[in-house]
Amino acid sequence: MSGTLIIAETLDGALAPFSHELIAAARQLADGGAGAVSALVAGDESLAQLLIEHGADTVYVAPTGTIGEGLTESAGAAALAAREASGADIVLMGQTSLGRDLGPLLAFRLRTAVAMDCVGLTFAGGRLRATRSCYGGNARAEVTWRSDVQVATVKLKTWDALAADASRSGTVTPIEAAGDQRVTVISTEAAESTGVRLEDAESIVSGGRGLGDPSAFEMLEELSGMLGGATGASRAACDLGWYPPSQQVGLTGKTVTPNLYIAVAISGASQHMAGMSGAKNIVAINRDGDANMVQVARFAVVDDYKKVVPALIEEIKKLD
Repeated sequence: MSGTLIIAETLDGALAPFSHELIAAARQLADGGAGAVSALVAGDESLAQLLIEHGADTVYVAPTGTIGEGLTESAGAAALAAREASGADIVLMGQTSLGRDLGPLLAFRLRTAVAMDCVGLTFAGGRLRATRSCYGGNARAEVTWRSDVQVATVKLKTWDALAADASRSGTVTPIEAAGDQRVTVISTEAAESTGVRLEDAESIVSGGRGLGDPSAFEMLEELSGMLGGATGASRAACDLGWYPPSQQVGLTGKTVTPNLYIAVAISGASQHMAGMSGAKNIVAINRDGDANMVQVARFAVVDDYKKVVPALIEEIKKLD
C-alpha cells in the first residue's frame, strides 16, 4: 500500500491536539499493512518535527495561512499536492470546521467518496473500513470504498495520541500549491471561557433540561470547580438559553472523554450519549430510575438533584 496522509491543523500557532490523534490512527492502520504515514501541515519545520516525533514518516509543509477554518480552497490545493507526492491511498482529517468542508471537496476532486465523523478505522484485505454513527447515534454503520482513494474525517477524541519519541527521524518536504481562495475570513470571535477547556477536562459536571432552572448551573459550576474540571450542558439546556452553546456536549456539540462525567438531570438522549460515551466513569443523578443515562451509568443516584448535589458539595468540602 502507498500509505496514509493525515491533514494536521494548528491552533494559535501550535499543533492542534487532534493532529496527534490522527497520527495515532494512521499508525494503527500502518500496523495493519496500510503503509507509511505522511502528514500535511501549514507552518514551519518545527511543527513538522513534532509530527515526526509522534509517528509521521514524511511531513509536507505548506505556507503559513493555507490550512485552517475558512481556508478550504487553499487547504484543498495543498492536500491534493501532498496526496500526489505521497501516493497515499487513504486521507484522514479531523471532523472540524475545516474537515467538514475539505473532506467532501477532496472526495469530489479525487472522484471517490468520503466517510464523515468516523469513530473507528481498520485495514484488512487491502481496504479501509470505517465505522461511523448513524440514525442520530442510535446505531453504527461500517462502510468501505469502491475506489482506490479513500477519504475520511475522524471524530475528535476517538484515538489517544502516541507518546513523542525524539529519536524518530523522517522526511520534510515543502508544498507550494495554493488554491483560488474565494472566501476571505474577515475576523473570528472565540467563545469566552475560563478554567479548563471542556474537551480537555478530566472531570465534567453536565446539566440538562431536567434542572428546571438555569440558575442551577451555578451549583454545577461550584461542583465542577471543586473537582478541578469543567461544566457542560445538554443540547436541550443550550437551546433554552440556559448555558452557552460552546459548552454543549453531544453529537452536535463537543466530544469529551473525561475520567469522570457527572450527568445531572440529563435523560440520556442518543445525541448526548454520542458526545460523552467515551467517559471512563459515568455518574447519573436523576429522579427517573428508568432514564437512559441512569441505565448506562457506572454509579447512579435516583433522587432530586436539589438534595443530592448540595450534599455532595458539602462532603467534598470536608475533604479539604
